[in-house]
Amino acid sequence: MTDQLRVLAVDLDSGQSRVEEFDERDRVVGGSGLAAYLFTRYGVFDKPWDHPAQPLILAIGPLTGRFPLMSKTVCGFRSPYHDQYTESHAGGRSALALFFAGFDALVITGRAAGLSCLSIGSRHVTIRDGSFMKGMNVSATGKLIRRMFPKSSGHRSILRIGPAGETGSAMACVNADSYRHFGRLGGGAVMGVKNLKGIVINGDSGRPVAAGREYRDLYRTVYERVTSTDMMRKYYHLGTAVNLQGLNDIRSLPWCNLQKTSDPAISAITGEVFADQTLLRNGACSGCPVGCIHLGFFRDKFKEDARYLYHQVPYDYEPIFAAGTMLGVANCFDVLRILEEMERVGVDAMSAGVALAWATEATERGLISEKQTVVRLRFGDQHCYQQAAGYLGTGYNDFYRLLAGGTLKAAAVYGGSDFGCVLGQEMAGYATGPVFFAAQSLGFRHSHLDTGAYSWEQKHSEKDVQKAVDFLLADEPGRVFLTSMVACLFARSVYTDDVLAECLAACGFPSLAGDIDEASERIRALRWQVRFATGFKPDHVEIPKRFYAVETIRGPVDGSYLEQLKAEYGRRLSAFAKPPVFE
Repeated sequence: MTDQLRVLAVDLDSGQSRVEEFDERDRVVGGSGLAAYLFTRYGVFDKPWDHPAQPLILAIGPLTGRFPLMSKTVCGFRSPYHDQYTESHAGGRSALALFFAGFDALVITGRAAGLSCLSIGSRHVTIRDGSFMKGMNVSATGKLIRRMFPKSSGHRSILRIGPAGETGSAMACVNADSYRHFGRLGGGAVMGVKNLKGIVINGDSGRPVAAGREYRDLYRTVYERVTSTDMMRKYYHLGTAVNLQGLNDIRSLPWCNLQKTSDPAISAITGEVFADQTLLRNGACSGCPVGCIHLGFFRDKFKEDARYLYHQVPYDYEPIFAAGTMLGVANCFDVLRILEEMERVGVDAMSAGVALAWATEATERGLISEKQTVVRLRFGDQHCYQQAAGYLGTGYNDFYRLLAGGTLKAAAVYGGSDFGCVLGQEMAGYATGPVFFAAQSLGFRHSHLDTGAYSWEQKHSEKDVQKAVDFLLADEPGRVFLTSMVACLFARSVYTDDVLAECLAACGFPSLAGDIDEASERIRALRWQVRFATGFKPDHVEIPKRFYAVETIRGPVDGSYLEQLKAEYGRRLSAFAKPPVFE
């Protein structure tokens, strides 16, 4: 295999494109490392997120298309949420489509003259008018794009945005192949500001993979570990929704804007209930034999002729937390109805759900009213949240446009910042305690998967700041290397460093195989250097008071311990801010 990184760069201003090659495989690997590196080449550090020159980057890794579950794509961009560099990850078909198109990354700069769709492949780059799709929801957009660009041979991936992306919402996601998403921190708004309604990636060429018995035998071994052992069984059967009951049992599941962390109502929305009552089928990302995508259904009856319309909605643990427990909604079909509306308008479910939970409590406290929310928000009321999700995604009025910029931005105007459940961005669904709260608030993606903090907290009761922060820092490089492969992090128990070394060696990357520890540290440092260079300041990130007032697995939160954790973690992260960004 070649160590050359092959990048397709598309300039929407001119409509021109070029293929560039970089001899940086051993230094930046792919995925997370490659995206950060490409931002140093194409990004504009002294301009805001919505400047036309800022890049939207899609990057895959050296094992994409060559081993199971190497099925994710990293999207790197400057975020409308905090105007800093970040990344978001998605499954679906984009990784293999980019691989079979012959590229390690796609970089899009500039702004199209009008709303447009971009189609790329191994031998073409096409930009077509999409003005007729203005304001169109995600589902209808996907149907039209499939008609605009008839499918060719090979893999094809369709990325698109809904109204939220067009309006510049910091909660706008990028829908990837209907059931997956680049969800967090506003990637959909970056597409919107570039006047891109959709991106079609055609994997229309061949791509060599390793030959020989060593590769075949290793592939078979990895495949069997993935499909024939208990390592991945959880993800196929009940999926991550299985976490609902367990987290509720240990007082770590947010309910009603984190006013509580456990509720007997969980019995109506456990993973088992979703599977028994709503599960229609499982799906899988390209290159994945596990099938962790769970598609639930609900149906509506047309009164005039007694016909039924069936709706398919993907669900996982965190969307259920965001559209369910966080909003006090404890009916599985009602959760799916709310999620479908979020899907249609193209907002990140976690961000939207947490924001609406804050708005509900703000309504209860008299800080806002129906003058702002249009519909009366009440915990447990599916109908109001379904409507409010639509208003949030379309930017219906000044209030919803403000809220779409982030919960704390709305709270700065209306009050209620103390109970805004924001840890860098709207929280993930793990209220395990101070270590998780500090880790997510300062994490690179503000994602629960940045670290294993939520798991650490369940196993450790001691309040040792140095020990906890040591764990966070030691845990990160391995995850970063996996997201540079780009592996699904569900497979982290399968892809140990030893297994990754074998896979890289078998695929013709011997230098990388022998350099995993050093490469992990290089990439970790590079990502943080880019993040700091775009304005990240740990001391400026505040943890709202609500997180100091909850009871978790270890009892009431120790506020002093939380403050010490955040301060020390921020201090240690600041060591990565040293220039140069990249040489």
